[in-house]
Amino acid sequence: MNKFSLKRRQVLTMAAKVGVVSGASLGFPAILRAQTAQTIKIGIPTIMSGRIAQLGISSTNGAQLEVDAFNAAGGFNGRHVELLIRDSKGKPEESSRLTRDLINSDKCDFILDCDASNGAFAVHEVVRGTGTLCIHASPEISLLTADPKLKIPNAFRTARQGAQDAIVAGQYAAEVAKQNNFTRWMTVGPDYAYGRDTTALFTRYLKLFSPSAQIVGEAWPKMSQPDYTEFITKILAQKPQALFTCLIGGDLVSFIDQGNLYGLFNEIELFAVALADFTTISKVKSMPKRVHSGTRYLSAFPNTQENKAWASAYTAKFKDAPTNWSWQAASGANFMFEAMRQTKSIDSKKMSDALRGMQIKSPFGTKGMLTLRASDQTLVDYATGWGLITNKQPFIENAKMADWNLITDLELKWKKENGWA
Repeated sequence: MNKFSLKRRQVLTMAAKVGVVSGASLGFPAILRAQTAQTIKIGIPTIMSGRIAQLGISSTNGAQLEVDAFNAAGGFNGRHVELLIRDSKGKPEESSRLTRDLINSDKCDFILDCDASNGAFAVHEVVRGTGTLCIHASPEISLLTADPKLKIPNAFRTARQGAQDAIVAGQYAAEVAKQNNFTRWMTVGPDYAYGRDTTALFTRYLKLFSPSAQIVGEAWPKMSQPDYTEFITKILAQKPQALFTCLIGGDLVSFIDQGNLYGLFNEIELFAVALADFTTISKVKSMPKRVHSGTRYLSAFPNTQENKAWASAYTAKFKDAPTNWSWQAASGANFMFEAMRQTKSIDSKKMSDALRGMQIKSPFGTKGMLTLRASDQTLVDYATGWGLITNKQPFIENAKMADWNLITDLELKWKKENGWA
């Protein structure tokens, strides 16, 4: 053995001894210290471009706010969390490809799905095959968690569910209709899974609470439809008294702005599921005189100090207001963090087992708590309601908190009719 080899071996031996001593002095082996330096990666497929970019931007902002707080508190055993964000551009085939890449190439530990509903099914099938823990934080289509055929043990949802929203919307719309003697309705929904599902369920519950309601026409624009003239003309020809829409983000803003040019809302009362997000309301050039909306996300609903503080922290960091997608993604991240704490691991199976039925403290819950219902692994007990839109804070007049006992009862009946419960 030459002198160089001897010196090299001596150096390596000394380094190993130093490593063991240093690790032991801190109470854990050196190899564990090396592991704690590795980040925990959460992959996010979402829409970051085009007219629906608000979905991706506000979702990832909400998740990042919670990640930063988690890391500042020490992370998980000293390991920090990193978000890897990818733009699906609203194309399901991209959602599938990007999710596979995030898991296989980027070595993401978990997936926080912040894509639209049409991409969610693609993401769902990828994690079905890989076993990776996935929380769907944006897609609201009911079938994703309502249909037991789609259920997999490693996928959960912190996005509100269309069926639950439809019950609240149908009850509220029926009350307004009775007060104003509305019977003629039309609907405008985006022509993909979420729009079709939400519109059908709203119609179901509107008629349940107001049997005299008639749907005299439907309109189905594509996502990011550039021109709504043909649909506006169709609505004007049918002369409904009330109009329901579940268009979202920039699509909803464009529809309202173009409708105003034709005087669409002069004699029609508008019910828009997704208008009461500040970033949507603020973009409408001229708000129609009578518009109703669900409480997507407002800093004054629920009217608690915790909710106001969260909204303030978001605005301070991102110089923008949070949306419905923001709180859903933030909740998804927080459920992941709590599962890590409870299981003391980042194992997808162990965390999935812990997530079923889990409750966490949250400013977005009806009573300061959110629950991942064990039976279908979806979110319940979130604050939701409807009210009349105004142009100033808090943007909804007299918003009434929905009754979760009613939601749960009617949702179960709907599931039984479909053979899902």
